[in-house]
Amino acid sequence: MPPSPSLAISARGLVKRFGAMTAVAGIDLDVPRGTIFGILGPNGAGKTTLLRMLATLIAPDAGSATVMGHDLRAAPDAVRGVIAMTGQFASLDEDLTGRENLVMLGRLWGFGRQAAGARADDLLAAFALSDAARRQVKTYSGGMRRRLDIAASLVITPGVLFLDEPTTGLDPAARAGVWRLIRDLAASGVTILLTTQYLEEADQLAARIAVIDHGRKIAEGTSRELKATTGSGTLHVTPAQAAQRDAAAALLAALLGTTVGRSAEGAQLSVAVPDAARANAALAALIAADIPLADFAMGSPSLDEVFFALTGQPLPPEEATA
Repeated sequence: MPPSPSLAISARGLVKRFGAMTAVAGIDLDVPRGTIFGILGPNGAGKTTLLRMLATLIAPDAGSATVMGHDLRAAPDAVRGVIAMTGQFASLDEDLTGRENLVMLGRLWGFGRQAAGARADDLLAAFALSDAARRQVKTYSGGMRRRLDIAASLVITPGVLFLDEPTTGLDPAARAGVWRLIRDLAASGVTILLTTQYLEEADQLAARIAVIDHGRKIAEGTSRELKATTGSGTLHVTPAQAAQRDAAAALLAALLGTTVGRSAEGAQLSVAVPDAARANAALAALIAADIPLADFAMGSPSLDEVFFALTGQPLPPEEATA
């Protein structure tokens, strides 16, 4: 069947293998035009491989896809003409200035010298980099590099922009700045497919989120729908005495009828609760059992907790995120 004109990306059964390892194991995906769509999952889940297939950087071993109406296999050049991609690491020449990087890319796209300079200046202004335009990129902060890297992807305005973990390694202020840029791009009509390890990032940006693990899509929905898989919230408690952690975990599990998670060092216990009343009852039960608490909080689930709710297994400690 022909692709739907309302979809920027439509994929069915995409598979990619590297030797005996299956990196992507039959993923279906529908991304409406003009939206931000998040691909959420831990390191090694297959997020980057999926993006690289959709961006024609590697060929799928099975399955089909269209991007802005162009068939991934039959018309890869047409796909490349309507997309841009920013990877996890800046693809910039550090010895050139920010402006020189953008002018060079404009010339490679076929712009004349004057047009390339004008486009570079427009992008530098839009990304709040005009003051640093004539500084070498090696002197830029992490947030400035990421902004310039995204700007470089927009020398030609794409129909679809692929962002692979765009804020990894950035401090909170720089991350918030990149979030603003992504929202502005989507508001201008660019479809954005981004991968991330951060539930907060997907929550802030994406209208819809697909969760993948071990190369398979294990859930899809809005942020609210995904969080609902863990209950309406998560209760975090830290017993004041290490010797009482097991007793506290057993009491919470019995009272709430669900599994209790533990932080990497084991001090904090986390459990999904359906509402604030049940959370209050759980705290009262711990106090009644003479289990004093050093700390407690009620909050939204983390990626680790959503992942646990979807798979029944916690993320490996080195991949869990706060």
